[in-house]
Parts: sequence; C-alpha cells; structure tokens
Amino acid sequence: MRSQLSRGQNQTLRIIGGQWRGRKLSFPEANGLRPTSDRVRETLFNWLAPRLAGARCLDLFAGSGALGIEALSRGAAHCDFIDAEPRAIQTINAHLNTLSALDRGHCHSGSALSFLATAGKYDIIFVDPPFAAGLAPGVLNAILAGHCLAADGRLYLEQGRDNSDPLDPRFEVLRDKFAGDVHFRLLCVAE
Repeated sequence: MRSQLSRGQNQTLRIIGGQWRGRKLSFPEANGLRPTSDRVRETLFNWLAPRLAGARCLDLFAGSGALGIEALSRGAAHCDFIDAEPRAIQTINAHLNTLSALDRGHCHSGSALSFLATAGKYDIIFVDPPFAAGLAPGVLNAILAGHCLAADGRLYLEQGRDNSDPLDPRFEVLRDKFAGDVHFRLLCVAE
C-alpha cells in the first residue's frame, strides 16, 4: 500500500460511495502515507452504513483524508480532520473546498493527543496512525479518558497485521478483519 512514487509526484484517491462517488482527488506524496485501500474502505463503510446519516466524525492521523471525506460523501454531518503534517491538512482543506464542503469539514494541524485533550464527543472516530509508530494505545486511552466517543459511538482502528497492539479491555470488538498487511477493527466502548 505504500507509495513507490518519486519525490514530488501525486497520489490519487477515489471516493467510492455517496454523493461524490467516483470523484478522484490527488494528494502529495508524504513519507509513510498509505491511504486506506478501496477494499478496506468499502468493508468499513458497509459496517458503518446505518450510523453515517448526520454523524459527527473525527479523522485522526487524517493523511489523505480518505476516511473523513468518504464519511462526508456518505451523509455524515461533520468531520474534523487532524494531522501533524501541515501539507496534508492544506490538501484536505483544498479538497473540502473543491467539494463545497468547508461548512461540514474542519482541518486541524497538530498532534492527535493534543486535539483529544479538548475534543468534544463524536459518533464515529477513525484512528489510522502510522503502523510502526506505536501510537494507537496512547490515542485510544486519550479517547477513553476524554470521553470523546458518544455513548453509542463507533471507533475504527487500522493497524499493520504484524504490529497490532493489544486492545484496552474497555473496548469491545464488534468487527475484526484482515486485508493483506492490514488489520482493521470496529470498536465500541464496552458496557
């Protein structure tokens, strides 16, 4: 899934469902950026379909913005995009402008942990950190500590097949799947 492009080239993201279905958006190459594949996104959004209309979403480690833009295309009311790479945030903001969705999506440059310290509640949270960075446990703990996930909310976690971290027992796994070198799960807070 990692790009083999030479420096300065762009990668392309295709929106696979909803009002912007089929639209292609380009984004600059960045070290370690690997957008969620079409196949994984299709499965994920099938899982989330009953929950998307009017949802408030958070796309942590947004990168290309694939997850949050797909959610908006499929009827989410709002999505906050967080990424530490300013160039990624500028590109996502440009895409929201192109899609006439600046009123539904807001971009924030900075760390996921800093954002979560003051975040509100979200119906759907996408967590797709760089696989080898080991960031998932700290981010999941911050989501729980900050009560960032709505009572009946869903959290999507994407990790590498070979470096999936054990889950905090306060999360319940609703769906669990592998695709190539990706391990992806849909979680909720255990009752």
